[in-house]
Amino acid sequence: MQKFNFKDIFTSAIKIGDQKIRVQKIIIPIIQRDYAQGRNTSTIKRVRKNFLNALFDAVTKKPITLDFIYGDLNDNGILTPLDGQQRLTTLFLLYWYAAKKEKIDAAKYSFLKYFSYETRPDTRDFCADLINFQPKFKDKLSNEIQDQAWFPLSWKKDPSINAMLEMLDAINGKFSGVQNIWQKLENNAISFYFLPIKDMGLTDEIYITMNSRGKLLTDFEHFKAEFKSRLDNFDAAISNRIVQKIDTVWTDMLWQYRDDKNLIDSGFLNYFKFLCDILLYKKNDTPQNSSRESFFDLLDEFFSGKVKENLEFMEKSFDCWCDIDIGKFFGERVSRGSKSKNLENISQPGKIILYFDKTNLFEDCVKSAGKNFSLGKTIMLYAFTFYLCNKEKISDKNFRRRIRIVNNLVNNSVGAELSDSEARQGGNRLPAILKQIESILIDEKIIVLGPNFNDYQLKEEQQKIEWLAKNPNYAESLFELEDHYLLYGQIGIIGLENPQNFKRFILLFSLDYDLIARAFLSGWDYFQHKKQLYQFGAALPVSWQNLFHFSSYNENYKSTAEYLNAFLDETDFFTEDFLNEMIDNYLKNQRNWKRFEWSYYYVNYPEFRIGRYGKYFWKNFEDQPYLILAWVTGERKSEKAYQPFLRAIVDEETFQNYYNPVSERLEFNKYFIACENDSYVVKEIESGKEIDRLKIKQDNGIDTEDRIQKFKIWNKKNKYCV
Repeated sequence: MQKFNFKDIFTSAIKIGDQKIRVQKIIIPIIQRDYAQGRNTSTIKRVRKNFLNALFDAVTKKPITLDFIYGDLNDNGILTPLDGQQRLTTLFLLYWYAAKKEKIDAAKYSFLKYFSYETRPDTRDFCADLINFQPKFKDKLSNEIQDQAWFPLSWKKDPSINAMLEMLDAINGKFSGVQNIWQKLENNAISFYFLPIKDMGLTDEIYITMNSRGKLLTDFEHFKAEFKSRLDNFDAAISNRIVQKIDTVWTDMLWQYRDDKNLIDSGFLNYFKFLCDILLYKKNDTPQNSSRESFFDLLDEFFSGKVKENLEFMEKSFDCWCDIDIGKFFGERVSRGSKSKNLENISQPGKIILYFDKTNLFEDCVKSAGKNFSLGKTIMLYAFTFYLCNKEKISDKNFRRRIRIVNNLVNNSVGAELSDSEARQGGNRLPAILKQIESILIDEKIIVLGPNFNDYQLKEEQQKIEWLAKNPNYAESLFELEDHYLLYGQIGIIGLENPQNFKRFILLFSLDYDLIARAFLSGWDYFQHKKQLYQFGAALPVSWQNLFHFSSYNENYKSTAEYLNAFLDETDFFTEDFLNEMIDNYLKNQRNWKRFEWSYYYVNYPEFRIGRYGKYFWKNFEDQPYLILAWVTGERKSEKAYQPFLRAIVDEETFQNYYNPVSERLEFNKYFIACENDSYVVKEIESGKEIDRLKIKQDNGIDTEDRIQKFKIWNKKNKYCV
């Protein structure tokens, strides 16, 4: 094995056995793939950029020796590369560039004409014509070359020629400001080892066996080679240990998550990306500041800063999954939940409920291909990984308690509270969030930091820690309440001061939601609002979840909490019969007292409760409680929003055919019917002239008669609604 630079290999005698053979030509055989380092795919761009950076550093800073080049050298001095075509072609172009840019005497670079793609006529002729061409370097090199008379249009279809033109432009862009390139190349700035292989016979099988040149290297193969190179430069012992693990125990661990081609490549890269993201957060940085074009760009971040600590973190974070049954590990600690009313949300001792599509977060990460792996998943996977890396400090029992705290914080932090964007309110919160997680898992302490998780939830979790220390017998009852799909960790709506209501809540909300909403309003104005938009409980769980979770959106959350506990104090055994009795008593009293508040209509008439999200709009709730608009959607008013006092006076078909959602009225031929706070009014559509009015008796603004029944009787006589 001998070391050469690109020029010396043409002028030196190479020893093979007892012979010494001088290289007369380097010929790229037809079986070798096209020159690829000039292509414009994302992977090749990365390879080209990194290779040129290495060559640039070799010329301007410290010489470099490239990897081995293998080749068959016959008795006539013809060298046919088995491995190294891409590097040799790039060196050919770099030497040509240096010679032409610095106007080196032709005799000194005449050896270039002995490098050839001889069995490919177009590429061979291009290389020969290129040697004789002197560019002016006033335009892109590729443009200058393609403008020459000797460059036929047909060459533009040759992939190797196109790649060479692209590489020449890249070389010029990188080396245009460098002086004395030729001299530095002659002084061995760039060298390589050459290993001659003689008398093997150049069959297709040898090429494929030697270097898999029948196919492109995968991203993972490129990545691993570059990773090893950087590891070698940093610490050879660490490199040997980590590379061995990649090829053995880490591959064995990832094998269960291999793809349909039986490869673990993407799994390794996806988890490596996760670890790089974590390292960025730990440096108070964010992936959003990173201009990553591919997985390979991660290496620049990984090999910056405290490299040894980065490598130790990576090694521990892979090793920790190797000695356990990963599926069983998550299966024993996690169950899958849904924030809807179903049977999946079953609280189990020692387990948390994850509201993700998958419970095995490690598998989800390695199979995610960088997609659909949210910040919530990232935070939770880090928590599990941190525990496994610190098992000597955290008992399994303590971990199961403490991961619940982390899960509650994740579930109840939204929007900017769970963001790694520096542009959002509170900035990049992930560095502080990771510190908070570590404190919780190691010491079960909520620490004071800058913005991280939701402030309200942080305070609640601290209160739970202190309360459970004094009331350990309530632990499982509290955890069961936390696991309810309407609460998903936030229990402030009931409060730690009301442990008698933990199980009552669960029992109550196993019943029909509509029945609960009616019974609740029969005794308490439990709803919340912000300005003119009001939130009630309704058919969908999200309506109750909005009520039961503290938010700046809801102005009277504390009142809801007081009313809910008063409701729960009614009985230990909620049943539908019990709720129906509450409703019947309320309606009976309203009728007996002849006091028909707006809530009476809500409780009595199902037409008032069609809005599944529980959203209602009042222009003036205090002075005009009967002017109400029921929203059907959850976020904004839609065409399906309706006036319930109009919907209740006609059948469904009539309402659908004649209700105008824009003007909020029933329109029949030439007139319309509208609802006012104390009347139903009939007017002409065209003129707006009032035709008739049904006045509702009121006492201090409250109906003293059921206006819906009164209208139906009135309409039988006048037949306005037909």
